[in-house]
Amino acid sequence: MNRVIVIVGPTASGKTNLSIELAKKLNGEIISADSMQIYKHMDIGTAKPTTDEMQGIKHYLIDEVLPNEEFNVVKFKELAEKYIEEIIAKGKLPIIVGGTGLYISSLIDNINFSESQCDWELREKLKKEAEEFGAEYLHDKLKQVDEEAAKNIHPNNVKRVIRALEVYYQTQKPISYHNEMSKRVPPKYKFMLIGLTMDRQYLYERINKRVDIMLKNGLVEEVKALVDNGFSESITAMQGIGYKEILAYLEGKNSLEEAVEIIKRDSRRYAKRQLTWFRRIKDIKWFNIDDYGNNHNIIEDVSNYICTN
Repeated sequence: MNRVIVIVGPTASGKTNLSIELAKKLNGEIISADSMQIYKHMDIGTAKPTTDEMQGIKHYLIDEVLPNEEFNVVKFKELAEKYIEEIIAKGKLPIIVGGTGLYISSLIDNINFSESQCDWELREKLKKEAEEFGAEYLHDKLKQVDEEAAKNIHPNNVKRVIRALEVYYQTQKPISYHNEMSKRVPPKYKFMLIGLTMDRQYLYERINKRVDIMLKNGLVEEVKALVDNGFSESITAMQGIGYKEILAYLEGKNSLEEAVEIIKRDSRRYAKRQLTWFRRIKDIKWFNIDDYGNNHNIIEDVSNYICTN
């Protein structure tokens, strides 16, 4: 069975740098599992690696679609598996890297999405209900038909709540049932899961610093350019952390200082949710950044772990 390396962790934990160094060392290529880096023209606010930072390592699922194009976990899984096969066919090592927990779980748990298709009319109806009655109302609906999914999906994650309801209404079975059935199918690959963690306060400092760097690198100008190119606030991509806050600033709803503080706060909260998600995955080998004096040491330890297991 072919091996696939999976590197996970919260935002700003150093996943990108580690994955590139490992790819250089182990003859690998990288598949992004980041739900925002998939979009073209959204570089600064997504902390997308630059061409220089990639150091000649081929990356997949970055700049795949325009911000107003539909992209979801079903498409991610389909494309990720296609690219895994392409990388293996070259005799190289596939390295999945990213912080979008649902994307990672779709691969390692081999979740099968084929039983239900997108029902755009139903989605629109549920979306309007959320706008009219609030996110909690929709989440309560999910709780009534799929208590397990409701426990695992935050009420504010309206997109995932809608998807779970859509699956139930189409199949008369909860999404948690489909996920459980999928897990019983043997995986196609031997996934080796690497997790990065660190002291919570240090992580939050890194997140705050990263946001400051985004502003310095032109995040406001990036959002302005997106608006000028017709990408409105109603599209999913523009609701990402860093984009919706700057949009609010550009519309005069808050000051730039307020927008920056909200981005930092929501990024820290997102990191906390990411850690909660990944800590539920039992097979992850965790590496604590605090234990390493420099980046070289962690690269050695992670590559040794991969090569000896």
